[in-house]
Amino acid sequence: MPQAVRFDEYGDIEVLEVREVPRPEPAADEVLVRVRAAGINPGENGIRIGAFHERWPATFPSGEGSDLAGVVEQVGAAVPTWSVGDEVIGWVDSRASHAELVVVPAGNLVSRDPAVPWEVGGALFVAGTTAHAGVRAVGAGPGDTIVVAGAAGGVGSITVQLLRHAGAAVIGLASESNHAWLREHGVVPVTYGDGVLDRIRAAAPDGVTAFVDAFGDGYVDLALELGVAKDRINTIIDFAGAARTGVRSEGMEGSANAGVLAGLVKLVAAGDLDVPIAARYPLAEVRSAYRHLMQRHTRGKIVLIP
Repeated sequence: MPQAVRFDEYGDIEVLEVREVPRPEPAADEVLVRVRAAGINPGENGIRIGAFHERWPATFPSGEGSDLAGVVEQVGAAVPTWSVGDEVIGWVDSRASHAELVVVPAGNLVSRDPAVPWEVGGALFVAGTTAHAGVRAVGAGPGDTIVVAGAAGGVGSITVQLLRHAGAAVIGLASESNHAWLREHGVVPVTYGDGVLDRIRAAAPDGVTAFVDAFGDGYVDLALELGVAKDRINTIIDFAGAARTGVRSEGMEGSANAGVLAGLVKLVAAGDLDVPIAARYPLAEVRSAYRHLMQRHTRGKIVLIP
């Protein structure tokens, strides 16, 4: 029997288990994918502990995971677009990708380019579409100077590159261990922590025109102190700060589609988008993967390999 991650109640990492489960069967408009890689995301921590129960309640036993890359193993009767053996990248909304086999709606998949490593494809959807939405939310373009908080994380590392593609100058807040990577990608690195406001002003003497917060922890207020207009500040994590101040809090919803995902795949395949993989864990070590993620100092993405 195939294996999948399950949990029976809200709680800390210890509630996660890898169990044998019945083989999933695709409906007429679905395909069955054998997963080669599946990314993990901070939002899954919130779901697991029950922090988002009002917004995204769990039913138990619950699976988890959205991102995936793999090989089509079975095709539903009404699916003309995919065949057994096709290599695909996609997502599910059923919290099920952390598994050996997963049923996926046919429209949630795009072709994997051979130039895209499995682990990159498996980690692309959530972080990539969230970054895409954040760039759109602040209206990035030539002439802009934009600060990104959490610039080397899963979402931030993609955001800074998409901002550069849009023609903006980018300042990335990150630890010094990530400064060389940021410079290699055309980003001016600035260390976070005490004195960060002055360091940003020194790096942007003509001012900051937009701010993308991918970290939380007070950066909404920092952006306002820098004089950035509220409609050009977007946070993907500090919802309370957004509600209090009136800045944007647009997540992935407006970009969460196959068209945007296909565009990201093309950028990766062309060498125009670098998706750093911080670590790879076997499915059986899912708890260790989340412990790593919760340190909040990884460069890029952490991926499960079933």
